[in-house]
Amino acid sequence: MSNTAPRKPAVRKSPVVRKPVSAKAAVAKPEKKQKKKADAKVKVVRDSFTMPQTDYDLIAALKQKALKAGLHVKKSELLRASLQAFSKLNAAQLKRAITSLEKIKTGRPKKD
Repeated sequence: MSNTAPRKPAVRKSPVVRKPVSAKAAVAKPEKKQKKKADAKVKVVRDSFTMPQTDYDLIAALKQKALKAGLHVKKSELLRASLQAFSKLNAAQLKRAITSLEKIKTGRPKKD
């Protein structure tokens, strides 16, 4: 008498039957990928710069002016809005605006 247990019969798995993909379903996938790219957030870049105290005070004054108009703005929003306004100037107007600025040394100010 042997101590081996009787073997179970081998079970054959049936082949996987895939459903045919309709034309609608095949088109839907690329649309989702395009949608994700369109909804992607804009990359934000951090930067630093030097400006005279008078210009820095002007930012505070503009923030107060906006607040009186019922609009709470951040410093970065004011700077971005300024860039948008500058982009609409023609070359001569832009040159006048840039040349009217006080020239300053770049870099960090020295500690007193």
